[in-house]
Amino acid sequence: MAGVEEVRAGIALANQKASESVAALQQATLSLEEAQQALANATQGSGQEEIQHAYGMLAEAAQSLNGVQGTINASITSAENYAGRL
Repeated sequence: MAGVEEVRAGIALANQKASESVAALQQATLSLEEAQQALANATQGSGQEEIQHAYGMLAEAAQSLNGVQGTINASITSAENYAGRL
């Protein structure tokens, strides 16, 4: 069985990797928002259902990524709390 310091080190590594994934998701969210804006600019005034649907799907994807970030952050907090009690 791993010692307390080894467990803490493992948790710290896991949290570092999780934080890196949050940063990547934030970048992906920004890219999706830019894609949404580009689509809106390119199709301004279009009432086509396809375009509205595409715009909505980009918004939904960005919202989903925000939810994933929240879940990862909650995981990090839980792991930190556990490590703090060791």
